[in-house]
This record gives sequence, structure tokens and C-alpha cells, in this order.
Amino acid sequence: MNFDRKAFYGVPLETPLMLGTALYPSPSVLADAFTRSKASVATVSLRRENGVSGAGQDFWQLIQSLGCKVLPNTAGCYSVKEAVTTAHMAREVFDTKWIKLEVIGHSDSLQPDVFGLVETAKILCEDGFEVFPYCTEDLIVAEKLLKAGCEVLMPWGAPIGSGLGLNNLYGLRAMRAAFPDIPLVIDAGLGVPSHAATAMELGYDAILLNTAVAKAGDPAAMAEAFALAVRAGLLAAEADPMEPRDMASPSTPVIGKAFLS
Repeated sequence: MNFDRKAFYGVPLETPLMLGTALYPSPSVLADAFTRSKASVATVSLRRENGVSGAGQDFWQLIQSLGCKVLPNTAGCYSVKEAVTTAHMAREVFDTKWIKLEVIGHSDSLQPDVFGLVETAKILCEDGFEVFPYCTEDLIVAEKLLKAGCEVLMPWGAPIGSGLGLNNLYGLRAMRAAFPDIPLVIDAGLGVPSHAATAMELGYDAILLNTAVAKAGDPAAMAEAFALAVRAGLLAAEADPMEPRDMASPSTPVIGKAFLS
């Protein structure tokens, strides 16, 4: 796939698909999903994978074998201190400056705490991290994250694991229009491949998902389906699609056509 879109902190991605690594029924199924989807990035939770009895090390070896760029995350963090500590641990364990920053503010919706998110992003950016903030589609929050030093924005489509798709198309369109030069990733809430295609048609640069693939009846097949949808949406966006209109427009012109009585 030729993917000539924005680079992420100077790193171009071969495909605009990022996959999470949680919830899969087995390591082999996880590996199959990454193989069939050709995902460029694997997100990894330090807390979940840095286990005892060598389990964490086995998982890390599996992730390395996938050949993907690794994006550690601060999943499950509810405070600035917690997120900063987790990010520093992740940088040591995974040897990367990349960090997907999550600072959760609401336990039911898993909506980001945007105040803590901006504060944490500033701390981490000043400390040399390359931050991928999981945020809402709020333009003011986005501006503050960019001012804090972030060079990527990752607005949610819907609450994590909900499968609801793109809940606020207007807000997502507005964010794309407001920040045309910033890499934007739809992160969380997608349920079926058509959601991903729509996001790419809106002009987004990549998709990140986990639950919709990992919890499918056939995760590897679903991962491939999302990969195809992302490619279709990207091609559609680059093809300059027609604008919607209120009135019908005949595909066969009537001007110059003979009328038979």
C-alpha cells in the first residue's frame, strides 16, 4: 500500500492502521491479526504486560516479532502523577520516546480528563517524550495540547470499547479543518470497518482500535476487514469525492436528446 500522508514525529507509517494488543483470546490470534491487517503500530499497556514469572517478557518478544512500531500507553491512569510515572517506566521498558497519553476523568465513559491531559502532556513533552494524546474533539483542548508540545492529536470516535463509531461527525470535521497540517488519529469507539472508512474519508491520517478486532468472532478476519476499509477510505479521500446535494442530478443528460411523441 502506498501511504503518502503525514509523518508522526518524523516517522512515516507504511499503513494508516494502529492496533491494540489487549483482549485477544491467545497470542497466536493476536499475531494473526497483525499479520493479516499489516498494522504499522502496536499499542501496549505497560501495566498489563509487565507481569511476573516472565509473562511480560514473553509478550514483549511477541510484540517485537510483529515488526511494528511500538506505542506504549498510559491506560488506566486517572491522575497526572500516575500518568507521568507510567510514561517514564514505559520509556525504559520499551526504549521509545513515543507515548500514547491517557488521563481518564470519568470511569463510566472513560472520557479523558482534559485538564489533567494538558498538564501531563506539557510535563512529558518538556521531558523529551513524543506524546500522542487521547483527547476529545474539543478545539480549545486541541490548541492547548499543541501549545504544550504535542505534534499529534488522537480524538475519540466514541467511548473506548463501545463500538458506537463516530459520534460527532461535525466536531471531527471541524477538527480536521482547524488543524490541516497536524496528524490526526481516530482513537477508540469504532465497531465495524465502515466506521474506519468514514473516518479516513473525513481526511484523518490513521485509525487506532482494539476491542472491535480482539473481541470479534474471528479477530484476524476483522483486522483484515478494517485494513481494507482504511485503504478504501483513504483512496476515496484522495480521489476528491463529489459534494452531497439536495436535488437529483441525472447521470444521463437530457440536453440535445430527442423527444419522442
